[in-house]
Amino acid sequence: MTNSKPRVIKDYNKLDKDLQQQIKLIYAEGFADNLIHFFDKNGIKITVLPFETEDKYYMLRMTENEAVALVDEDEDYDDDGFLKDEVKQEYEDKYSDLDHIADQLPDDEDDDD
Repeated sequence: MTNSKPRVIKDYNKLDKDLQQQIKLIYAEGFADNLIHFFDKNGIKITVLPFETEDKYYMLRMTENEAVALVDEDEDYDDDGFLKDEVKQEYEDKYSDLDHIADQLPDDEDDDD
């Protein structure tokens, strides 16, 4: 992460559809295991899902329960909490030209087991 990027704290549900799709692509195995925690200036524990774009570093507010519920309720994810293969392929094709997506995707793209 580059410290010079502005940090934006926002709710996942308030993001536009394209950003939500990019986040799903990066977190194809769900959100809950990728949450980070920190304390704000008042000592209140904050839980966020980090997501970096070309020009911003997003910290998406959500509890662990909310993270699980978002995936459970999203038709793009299967019953096991994984992004469906056809959806993943669609999003990879749609966002393949974005460097911040390519930089964050796992390197298992070339594995043809």
